[in-house]
Amino acid sequence: MTLSLFARAATAALLLAGSQLASAHAHPQHEVPASGATVAASQHDVAIDFDDALEPAFSSIAVTDAHGNAVTSGKSAVDASNRKHMSVPLNALTPGVYTVAWVAVAEDGHRTHGKYTFTVK
Repeated sequence: MTLSLFARAATAALLLAGSQLASAHAHPQHEVPASGATVAASQHDVAIDFDDALEPAFSSIAVTDAHGNAVTSGKSAVDASNRKHMSVPLNALTPGVYTVAWVAVAEDGHRTHGKYTFTVK
């Protein structure tokens, strides 16, 4: 009976460890502007909040216009006081469709990436 109890405890520990590893990837929780949004030309930055803290040296946001030209006015940065928040400043935008491409590396080294578009009216 002790072996059975040990086996159950070991299984529970493995399941818990596996679930913690599965959630270690940083995924966007909130984007400004949001995916598919239409915004005014006065949009000054792109900001993304993630569900896990980011490693600043390996995480980034790039924003390009419909021709693939960068429209950022500086480097993206992870907020030092909130490592789940990353943003990048933008140049003045003209009407059109813009693509946001992000790379998020969680503090444990797991990498995720994605992209979405928004439109300036």
